[in-house]
Amino acid sequence: MRVLRLAALAFVACSGDPPSDAADRAVASSSGSAPTTEGRATTTAVGAGSTTLATSATASGSGGASSNGTANGAGGSATTGATTGSAVQTTGASGASSASGGAPSTQTSSATTDGGGGTPAGAIVEVVDIAEVWSGHPVEFSLVTRGDRQFVAFYDAERRMTVAARTLGETIWQTQTLSTTLGWDSHNYVTLALDEGGHVHVAGNMHNVPLIYFRTTTALDVQSLTRVTSMVGSNEASATYPEFFSGPEGKLIFAYRDGGSGDGNHIFNTYDAEARAWSRLLDTPLTDGQGQYNAYPVGPIQGPDELWHLVWVWRDTPDASTNHDLSYARTVDLVEWESGAGESVNLPITLTTGDIVDAVPAGGGMINNNTKVGFDAENRPIIAYHKYDADGNTQLYNARLEDGVWVSHRTSNWDYRWEFGGGGTLVFEIEVEPVVAAADGTLTQRYYHAEYGGYGAFRLDPETLAAEAEIEPPLPYPRELDTPESATPEMVTRWQEDTGVSPEPGVVYLLRWETLPSNRDEPRSTIPPPTQLRVYAFATGQ
Repeated sequence: MRVLRLAALAFVACSGDPPSDAADRAVASSSGSAPTTEGRATTTAVGAGSTTLATSATASGSGGASSNGTANGAGGSATTGATTGSAVQTTGASGASSASGGAPSTQTSSATTDGGGGTPAGAIVEVVDIAEVWSGHPVEFSLVTRGDRQFVAFYDAERRMTVAARTLGETIWQTQTLSTTLGWDSHNYVTLALDEGGHVHVAGNMHNVPLIYFRTTTALDVQSLTRVTSMVGSNEASATYPEFFSGPEGKLIFAYRDGGSGDGNHIFNTYDAEARAWSRLLDTPLTDGQGQYNAYPVGPIQGPDELWHLVWVWRDTPDASTNHDLSYARTVDLVEWESGAGESVNLPITLTTGDIVDAVPAGGGMINNNTKVGFDAENRPIIAYHKYDADGNTQLYNARLEDGVWVSHRTSNWDYRWEFGGGGTLVFEIEVEPVVAAADGTLTQRYYHAEYGGYGAFRLDPETLAAEAEIEPPLPYPRELDTPESATPEMVTRWQEDTGVSPEPGVVYLLRWETLPSNRDEPRSTIPPPTQLRVYAFATGQ
């Protein structure tokens, strides 16, 4: 089962086009409260691009914490996270997600829960410094472990895209600086993957700009990374939310948005490792807003049923309040798609031809990248999202596919309305994580709520999906690591999950660094000192 990413609870989210492309997540403090100036932080949830820390358990060993990411910590941002991409969340939630657009939403849930408050925090097995990194605003990084090798993509202290590699057990990194530099846009995360032959692929720093992509000429050698100006040669002039993932038969897939917020299409490419060439996986975009809106997808996520599940909202303009119509499709091979009822869906999927899970109207309190796919004990997909209730308050809802029909269940009972809108990277006051089923059938769900103490978790009634108890959110790391080390005020801790596979059973790897909250993608007058990027190994006891 493939889980895309971790989402961090309480992230910074992008409301419009200039992300967190996936996975910005920020942990605000050991108390779980959001940073003082924003309410939360793309990504503690172990993604999204990006990375969400902990709400869902990754089934395939694809990474440690739980996004496209993250997301997903208080004060997180939803900017990146393209569902496709990765996201990073703060406070241990899952990858960061982005309100603005669908950064790799690859949502990953990092830890399984025992139903009574979650698994205990993992013991620290290893801590290795990587480099000093940019801390002026959140943007998602990438971590991939393959065999005894580990790869990290990030922006260094001078904001230059950088890739580092090491052999596990060693503390010396081989690094390569790439020819692209980060501005102030939190959508511009960086994502990294390896193909079947061990070649490294890197993409990022894109928000409605021409494709920015590098790959190695020598397998596993990051110093051989070279700029490749085109993958396929068309629809590459306005790219956003890049995401790599391993598709059917282990083929490397690259997904991205072509076009802008309110007018963009979702495109998949597939890589032939022998020929070292990309081609279109589909001869048409997956979704088409017909020039009136665009889809912000999360996924596709391969579930325990071996199907790939994709969920998205449609958005009319760069204004985040114009999200509407929660939609869904599934597939066996990423080529032929169908509705939840098993009916074939022609591509590209439009608003009128798609499977509508909940027809939430524009202005109805639903935001992109805050839609997550989980599963119950019977492997039925459950889509988590939020919208306004009849009294105008924001509530967490879970829609489950029951006998081929989507049934929406209200889960929370909150007395607060999160009013959001506008463009740029937003600070999420509420972040939702996917439902997770424990071995005994118990269902749990993590969330972040700036007005209710930061991140938390529910145990759900398996029939009604209503919250029946508050439980301690499971974290794969000691809670004290959420406390920022930097002396700079308002600094937030960020976590990024590993989208590779640890060779050591029961050990997960996470990246940790610190940044200021998002600033609506606007420059800051004062530049904070860089912070230390580290990789941590934790023993999960799984």
